[in-house]
Formats: sequence, structure tokens, C-alpha cells
Amino acid sequence: MLELLFELEARVGPPQSLGATPMGERRLVPILGGHFRGRLTGKVLPGGADWQILRSDGFADIDARYQLETDDGHRIEVRSRGLRHGPPDVIARLAAGEPVPRDAYYFRTAMRFETAAPALDWLKLTLAVAQGERRLDAVHLAVHAVK
Repeated sequence: MLELLFELEARVGPPQSLGATPMGERRLVPILGGHFRGRLTGKVLPGGADWQILRSDGFADIDARYQLETDDGHRIEVRSRGLRHGPPDVIARLAAGEPVPRDAYYFRTAMRFETAAPALDWLKLTLAVAQGERRLDAVHLAVHAVK
């Protein structure tokens, strides 16, 4: 059973390629800020990043770490691992920055949280899953707690 925690919009900078490796092209996508709304509400802090591997088969392995700050000042570290894939023409449109409906490709992550805020202790015991949508300069995530 899933329960919506929040919808998150993270602004991202241009991908920075670290070059081709035997695993694929490694790149870093800086997280510049953003916001989230739902059971928890606040902002995405700048300074995080998504470390990706773009594999030769078109799959993107996602490994993002960033911080959230709730409206009442509590900070939350997010660790998000997942993958994105789809038909080659859809992936090419995403790479070109074109808008693509989120149901046209697969973009899912598993998320864990860490915080020092006693009021949010429950979050440290929660595993969440997210469906993502890549936009030209942002990522939108619908984040659900697995109950």
C-alpha cells in the first residue's frame, strides 16, 4: 500500500559529463534548489547532485543525494537510487530537452531519509518510492511511502 508523502520539484543544472567508462557515461547533474508539497512541505536545498551512469543500452542508473528543509526548519537528507529507461526515440527527446509525458518512459526511484529532528523520526523508518518526470531544467517526483 502506498501513501503520498509529497510532490517534489527540483531545479537542475546542465549535466556534467565525467566521461565514458566500462559501465557507461558517468555524469553529474547538480541540484540547484526547488520545493516540495504534501504531508511534508518545504524547499529543496541547493548543493545536492544526481550521479548517473548512462549505459549503452539507453538505461540511466540514478544515484541522487540532496537535502530538504521543511517549512518549520527541519532538515532531511534524501538518498535516492533508481533507473530511467524507455524507447530510444523517447530517450532522445528527453536528451534534447523536449517535454515528454511521464507515462511514455520508466523513471522510478527508491528513497531513504535521515534527519536529526525528533518530530520526523518516523521518516527514518520509512521507505519511499517515487515516479519521476524529467523536464528541461527540473525533475518532478511524486513520492509515496510504502506502508
